[in-house]
This record gives sequence, C-alpha cells and structure tokens, in this order.
Amino acid sequence: KFFILCVLHQRPMHGYDVARAVEATTNGCCSPAEGTIYPVLREFEEGGYVTAASEVVSGRERKVYTLTDKGRAAFKVAVEAWMDVTRCLVDAEKM
Repeated sequence: KFFILCVLHQRPMHGYDVARAVEATTNGCCSPAEGTIYPVLREFEEGGYVTAASEVVSGRERKVYTLTDKGRAAFKVAVEAWMDVTRCLVDAEKM
C-alpha cells in the first residue's frame, strides 16, 4: 500500500501503470500483480485517498487514479513511519 501511495504521489496513473511503477521504484523487489493492485485502489477510492476518472489511454478506456489531499496526507504519515523503521534498522545494525 505504501508503494502504491508513493507512485501515485508522483503522478496520476491507471492500475497497470501503478503496478509497473511500483516494480520500477523498488528495483523489482516488489512486483505486484494487477489482481493485487485493484483491490487496494478500490479501498483507497472508498476511503477518499484517491479519485478515479475514466480516460482513454492508448485507445482503451481506463480508470486513472489521482491522490486526493487526504491521500497526500496519508503518504506523508506513511513516509514518517517508514523513516522511523529505517532508523530502527540502522541502529540495530550498528549494535
């Protein structure tokens, strides 16, 4: 979910692009299937974190997802939590 927020923070995109962007962002470490992406996008839409609009992309109608202000705020909180975990891991490695 964090990586989906992360890539949508960069720009609006449709589900297939979200999956490919997550894979690229994580250098292939996280390669979500579209069947994993769409339930999360639906959850985000229902929660008000993204909006979805139908657009024609490469001749096909697709839902393009855009972060809302609530989604941007959630991403900020997620980044702060991620950084806390990262600091904890770095500290543990020093021991």
